[in-house]
Amino acid sequence: MLNQYETVFIMTPVLSEEQMKETVEKYQKFLITKEAEIVHEDNWGLRKLAYPIQKKSTGFYHLIEFKADPTMIREWEVMFKRDERILRFLTVALEKHAIAYSEKKRNKVKAEKQKEE
Repeated sequence: MLNQYETVFIMTPVLSEEQMKETVEKYQKFLITKEAEIVHEDNWGLRKLAYPIQKKSTGFYHLIEFKADPTMIREWEVMFKRDERILRFLTVALEKHAIAYSEKKRNKVKAEKQKEE
């Protein structure tokens, strides 16, 4: 059975736009090879950190929401730990109320974008 997860990771601010995209693609490809389904992605861009990490005060934030086999999460997190471009990451398993909230929030954002157009 597939569980739904959400991972937010912060990449070092010294990366170029191209390097940042390559890093995100690396994790997307990993999910695809593990037969996970990417539900939603959101690039939050460069943001100020709450406290310095490795003497950095900013970082590129990226969110990936996906459905995957629970057994691959350990391997997923080891990849983040070994990647020097990643300052921090957090993966959480979403329960049914969190999934419903995320969908509701995404639909609200879509509706607002359509009104602007």
